[in-house]
Amino acid sequence: MHTNFGRFRTVSTAAAVLLCLSAGVQAQNFPVTSGQQATAAQVARTGIPLADLMPNAPDSYTVRSGDTLWAISGLFLKSPWRWPELWGMNLQDIRNPHRIYPGQQLFLDKRDGRATLRTRRAGSDGAPMGTVRVSPRTRYESLADASIPTLAPQAIEPFLAEPLIVDALGFSQAPRIVATQEGRVLLSRGDRAYALGGYAGGDGPGRPLSDAKGEPLDYRVFRNATALKDPTTQEILGYEAQYVGKAELVRGEYSVQNPDKDGTLQTERVPATIDIVAAKEEMRVGDRLIAEPPRELRSYVPRAPSSPMAGQIVSVYGNAVAWASENQIVVINRGSRDGLERGHVMAILKDGERLRDKTDSARPDIKLPNERNGLLMVFRTFDRLSYALILQATDGIKVGDRFTNPD
Repeated sequence: MHTNFGRFRTVSTAAAVLLCLSAGVQAQNFPVTSGQQATAAQVARTGIPLADLMPNAPDSYTVRSGDTLWAISGLFLKSPWRWPELWGMNLQDIRNPHRIYPGQQLFLDKRDGRATLRTRRAGSDGAPMGTVRVSPRTRYESLADASIPTLAPQAIEPFLAEPLIVDALGFSQAPRIVATQEGRVLLSRGDRAYALGGYAGGDGPGRPLSDAKGEPLDYRVFRNATALKDPTTQEILGYEAQYVGKAELVRGEYSVQNPDKDGTLQTERVPATIDIVAAKEEMRVGDRLIAEPPRELRSYVPRAPSSPMAGQIVSVYGNAVAWASENQIVVINRGSRDGLERGHVMAILKDGERLRDKTDSARPDIKLPNERNGLLMVFRTFDRLSYALILQATDGIKVGDRFTNPD
């Protein structure tokens, strides 16, 4: 009982949830690893121990608009990052863990010390359904946007367009703004400016800004590549460039030959023309241009790393920010070369206090154990560094705090 209209469908109100479920199974490919599938298949067969459930896990829950998969996982499981388990608990009914829709009902079934999660009440499988009379009311809804997200999108998505980790040489070779119209000092949205391609180590012209077919036309504008150092070794792991806005290439740069006073032809570079199309801060001469990257698949599957992982927080994102709390962004000193992937969840550790043992006559110094202080999830990786979102925080989190695999 539906009709296709391009990428939209007209569905009866009563059938909307069932249609969403069936459509979700054949949806686009999402980053689900073979390990997650194996874990889910195992849990689908055996369920999970009751001890792994939250003490107040509800017997049933109706998915609502505004929910996130992380929040629903935390509703049923003590460890929300154990996403494959939650998926496996209802594998027969929900084959794609990224496709759970508002209006869907989840039922917790507890038997023989194990728990499974179903979309039908226990004992209702195969039960005959009575006649359901539906009205001819219709609604238009994009199925691509109807499923609930893994995390609240506003926590991460605005950030994906902002900072960038680069190496010093790469940043120095990036095209740069060289002039403005009418000698303006600062640029904002709607202004026109001029830019030249970067230089190869300062020894000669680098690749010019070109508007030829296939060349990028959209650029992000960055400034001040700040060194990011390992908190322990002080080694520079990369540079964080400050995002200030976006620019569009209107006309590429080119070269012309003009005679000098002696009549000798000299080659001159004519800068490219750019228009500022978005501004987080006012831009100026010297700011760098980096081509807009391809749009990423912004779907996150929270999970623990499959191998031991440990490291430290390098910086807290934001001007003059010393402490981080929930929903803030941090940089950590592990990246793709260390095996870190988008979606990996780590426990944040707070260093145990160092104090003097007053119960011992020798008064030795002792260090208390490190205590877990929250959770972070990696959402963007580079070679030696990664950006992570603070999911939970018991106390303030600072540069130098350690992280490790969650229990």
